[in-house]
Amino acid sequence: MIVGIPKEIKAQENRVSMIPSYVSDLVKRGHRVVVQSGAGEGSAYANEQYVAAGADMVPDAKSVFEEAAMIVKVKEPQDSDA
Repeated sequence: MIVGIPKEIKAQENRVSMIPSYVSDLVKRGHRVVVQSGAGEGSAYANEQYVAAGADMVPDAKSVFEEAAMIVKVKEPQDSDA
């Protein structure tokens, strides 16, 4: 399965829905994880940490929503998410 992690865009929401260690667990189980560039910054997780965990970094939310079969977010989807 392809799992997508977009950057949260709701006002004052700095969390990320999945930390790099969880990404690593999914990748080890054969899943592909796509992460929007900058998705973890508000929670102090750098893009490089997600890449090291096995995620594919994509430039924007549109790419995440197009590629993933399942989207994981902290908050409900916003109209401008994708």
